Amino acid sequence: METEKRAMSTPTDQDLIQRWKGEEAPLLPLLHAFHDRDGFLSEAALRSVSAGLRIPLADLYGTVTFYHHFSREEGGRGAPRVCTGPVCRLHGADRLLGELEGATSMPCAGRCDEPVPVLKGPEQLVGAPGGHLNARTTPLPPGVDDAVRDGAEECVFRHIRTPARATLEGYRATGGYQALEQALRGMSPDQVLEEIDASGLAGRGGAGFPTGRKWRAVREAQGGPKTVVCNADEGEPGCFKDRALMDHDPHAVLEGMALACYATGAPRAFLYLRYEYPHTEGILDRAIREAEEAGILGPDAFGTGVEIRIHLRRGAGAYICGEETSLLNSLEGEHPFPRNRPPYPVTHGYQGTPTAVNNVETLASVPPILLHGPGWYRDLGRGEHRGTKVISLSGDVARPGNYEVPMGLPLATLIHDWAGGIREGNEIQAVTMAGLSGGFLAGEDLDVTLDEPSIRARGSFLGAGGIMVFDETRDMVEVARMAMEFFAHESCGKCFPCRIGTQRLTERLSGQGGPQQLGAWLDEVADLNRTMKATSACGLGQAAPLITESLVRYFPQAVSAHVAGE
Repeated sequence: METEKRAMSTPTDQDLIQRWKGEEAPLLPLLHAFHDRDGFLSEAALRSVSAGLRIPLADLYGTVTFYHHFSREEGGRGAPRVCTGPVCRLHGADRLLGELEGATSMPCAGRCDEPVPVLKGPEQLVGAPGGHLNARTTPLPPGVDDAVRDGAEECVFRHIRTPARATLEGYRATGGYQALEQALRGMSPDQVLEEIDASGLAGRGGAGFPTGRKWRAVREAQGGPKTVVCNADEGEPGCFKDRALMDHDPHAVLEGMALACYATGAPRAFLYLRYEYPHTEGILDRAIREAEEAGILGPDAFGTGVEIRIHLRRGAGAYICGEETSLLNSLEGEHPFPRNRPPYPVTHGYQGTPTAVNNVETLASVPPILLHGPGWYRDLGRGEHRGTKVISLSGDVARPGNYEVPMGLPLATLIHDWAGGIREGNEIQAVTMAGLSGGFLAGEDLDVTLDEPSIRARGSFLGAGGIMVFDETRDMVEVARMAMEFFAHESCGKCFPCRIGTQRLTERLSGQGGPQQLGAWLDEVADLNRTMKATSACGLGQAAPLITESLVRYFPQAVSAHVAGE
């Protein structure tokens, strides 16, 4: 009897296709539906999807096999996947990978503050109990608390510790959705744009492009319907701030997206969530439904006649989808290669329409800016710097976690005062910036402030704000090898400078070919670095050489010993 009930409740291929065929961006959710139902994507399932969405089977197969987490083998969906990001590998990920039956590796899972996470099935995350929202929720060293409270007011973390903040009721208890309602009822879209322009808010996902200017370009562009996309594909190793915001303050992200829709004239928005955040998907889905049922989102937002619909779409595991044009191709059901630019998404984005793509942190910053004013936000920074930045701090530090810091805060203050210094009393050797993409900082260059001008003057950049700390016991050549191996694995393969260059640099860092002459090794690596930076199609190939450049700059003796085979 129980078997018959299960059979009756299991949707057929046609049931699933009919459910998603008429929806916006249907391919990913339809593939997930088949994957969840069967435990893998069978040949028959792909043929059904191909016919139902009229996608050539060969194209569909190429797209499906591009993603890491779509299994093509029966039972593959339930097999454990172990994070082998740099921090997790330093905490025994390789050993764990060998101990778990049927386990495979996955790139950084965005939980560097709680290594080592293991993903098992589409919903279950094991091996990562709890985690840190912000290390400042724990007691701080004497004297730091006053400095934090008086000199470092928060923006996106301002109310995030409030009980039940993830619910609609909890969010509204501290002023949630007031900014959206005030904008819809009493401000024109141009007035919203003026406030964002005046605040100086720039993209917090890495590029740092002025948010108001991007939104204005979309609003003034011809064509439509216009689109807003929240890029929540947080795949950069060492970055896990967006997870904290979505898990603990999902409505703040939705309100920011809704305000972006109103300012740009977009009736629709997509939140593209990375696969490795299964718990977050449920939180966001509930938040969207709560807001729709309350009349905040939907065809008549706050009864003003403004249409704002937000669609949640989950990726399937591909670092390159964090690049905005790859993400757009993924949403459209295309192979997620980066697009050639120009044209840019602000004029030719999702389905060729003007599209604003913004990071989670950027969007979550918008409601408090409108509530408290652009001057308030500007003054959160130190000196000439505007606003705040959430830093994901991990590695050999006493209290890893997410810290919302004023732009311009010294790196040493964050590591030694706020985060308790280096573990076990060791000395700091190096940090990575921008996750991995900014390469290393070490030596005197650790004396930087957390803002783009200071860090770029040292040949790196702040980017999305992931900082991994490595103490004196770490082999920096091995750390660099792991980083380059990640980039080689995640290269989409579209352009040969990145596809070949990351592989060749991985080989050089692995010591393949035996001992070499140091001069020849340095010349070859420098040539690869120059070529990749000048000719790669997107940021992955342009940023990866910063790993080898900074390794050679800061650790010449370690490089010399490595090249000599010592």
